[in-house]
Amino acid sequence: MFIAGLAIVLSHNRWTRDWRVLNTLVGWGMLTLGLVRLFTATRYIAAAKEPSSWFFVSLELCLILVGLILSYFGYHRAR
Repeated sequence: MFIAGLAIVLSHNRWTRDWRVLNTLVGWGMLTLGLVRLFTATRYIAAAKEPSSWFFVSLELCLILVGLILSYFGYHRAR
């Protein structure tokens, strides 16, 4: 996840006021999560073993929403 986030940040680091900023935010989020997993692996695994279901369900819904928005704008043809 760290390497993928770093690749996204290096190639799509755009801070504009349109939908493309989502690519940058996803890249920075992946980079941060990769660093957390890298340096605190044992604590991360222990926290993941005791999930609270509402948290992960809401997180998955947010990720699905971001994926749908990126898919729409990525394939949307501007007129």
